Amino acid sequence: MKSAPAESRALKRPGLPGWQAWTAVAVGGLVGTELRYGAGLLFPETSGAVPWTTLAINVVGSFVLATLTTVWIARPKTAFWLRAGIGPGLLGSFTTFSALVVAIDRDFRGGAHAVWLVYLGLSLVLGLAAAAAGWKTGKAIADRRGGAS
Repeated sequence: MKSAPAESRALKRPGLPGWQAWTAVAVGGLVGTELRYGAGLLFPETSGAVPWTTLAINVVGSFVLATLTTVWIARPKTAFWLRAGIGPGLLGSFTTFSALVVAIDRDFRGGAHAVWLVYLGLSLVLGLAAAAAGWKTGKAIADRRGGAS
C-alpha cells in the first residue's frame, strides 16, 4: 500500500486550517479594514476628545462577535472558514484594540488625562455590556432556531 506524498499529508493534518479559511480571513480582513477606514473618514476623531468613532466600532464589534460566537456554539456545524472569515477576519480588522491604545497614548501624552480615563472606562464598561447583550441575543437566536439542530 502506497502512502500519500508528504505534501498531501501536510495539507490534511488536523488542526491546520485549509485554504478556504485563509482566504476567508484575508477577504474578511480587507472588508473589515475598509469599513473601519470609511467610518473614520465619515466620523473623524480629534485629539483631546473622546474618540467616539473607535468606541462605537469596538462596542458594536463586541456585540456582534458575542452574538455570533454564541450562535456558533449552539450550531457547531457552521463552516470553519465562515467563522474564521467573519470573526478574526472581518470583525478582527473592523474592531481595533490598537486604535484604543493609540488614542489613549495620544491623550495621555497631550495631558488630556480626564479624556483618556473616561475613554478607557467607557471602553471597558460598554464593551463588556455589549458582549453580555450579544451573548443574550445569540442565546435567544439559537433557542428560537432550535439550538444545535
